[in-house]
Amino acid sequence: MAKSRVETIEGEDIQHFQNGETIRSPMKMAWQKLRRHKLAMIAMWVLILLHVFAIFADFLVPYSELTTDRRRTYHPPTRVHFISPEGKLTRPFVYGYDRVDSLRNRYEPDESKIYPIRFFVRGDKYSVLGLFETDIRLFGVDKPGKIFLLGADRYGRDIFSRLAYGGRRSLFIGIVGIVVSMSIGMLYGGISGYFGGWVDNIMMRIAEIIISIPSFYLLLALSAVLPTDMPSDKRFLMIVFILSFIGWAGLARVIRGMVLSIKQSEFVAGAEAIGCSQPRIIIRHILPNTLSYVIVNATLSIPSFILSESGLSVIGVGIQHPLASWGNMLSEALNLSSLSRYPWLLVPGFMIFITVLSYSFFGDGIRDALDPRAHS
Repeated sequence: MAKSRVETIEGEDIQHFQNGETIRSPMKMAWQKLRRHKLAMIAMWVLILLHVFAIFADFLVPYSELTTDRRRTYHPPTRVHFISPEGKLTRPFVYGYDRVDSLRNRYEPDESKIYPIRFFVRGDKYSVLGLFETDIRLFGVDKPGKIFLLGADRYGRDIFSRLAYGGRRSLFIGIVGIVVSMSIGMLYGGISGYFGGWVDNIMMRIAEIIISIPSFYLLLALSAVLPTDMPSDKRFLMIVFILSFIGWAGLARVIRGMVLSIKQSEFVAGAEAIGCSQPRIIIRHILPNTLSYVIVNATLSIPSFILSESGLSVIGVGIQHPLASWGNMLSEALNLSSLSRYPWLLVPGFMIFITVLSYSFFGDGIRDALDPRAHS
């Protein structure tokens, strides 16, 4: 007679052994499928690096978000050199640049001015988690030298530094928005599907009304009535709230359909039989069975939040200067004459493209990994 047993190994997933064969848990099976999806894994690491770059921006970049230098307007990307003028390998350094044409913002490197790149240098002060202040930054050069790895904008602000700070808003608006919209959509759809009847009819009609609202034009209309002196951070929160409020209705309809099927299951009948309350049945027993779809939907929906914020910021409705977001940084590239002379202004657009593409690949990988019909 075959023996079977269940063990928990060092706090990891429960594994079942039968006839000497290991039966992997669903999460481990999904992880194994995801690891075999090369594009999804590459996209996952790209997203991790982008988020780490944004979270630790204060330390990783040489200048603060608001540091300006009007003498270096539209400064080109600074080349990093490893070979000294004498032809010897040396520590990385940059040359000083002289502005030779103030009208066209043309710069030429001055090889008599050499500024070694130093690590763990003192720069602009910043707060670490609101606990204490420090001015230690990963790298920089001695004054009066400047290092602009990706060039500077019209105010002489370092684009590389502002990309990191802007990523805090452009990247995390998607995560915050998804958390809010998914929470509302799951709970709303769960209640509608579980109770059914007239409750379901009324709730779904409300959801359809929300779906019919054109979010982009609503935001444009709201921007016209918002106070002109509203701080940019409050405007940012307003954008998140509005996008989240409009975005939950579509998910709620799908969750409602799934709940209509799940509530007929035996484990739901068992929970009702032992006297579980209706909120507990919905939250603890039914909604967790929709998580696989919700996770896939979240990873595929985050790019829409990022693109919405970027589009609004480009046209001046979203995050406002001097605070940075990838959208308002990209707005400087709308002038074709400036873009032709200063192509590095397009870098925020590439960051948006890479982020959206990575989320799409990662979402595809998650969808395939959680699909029970896919071959393991």
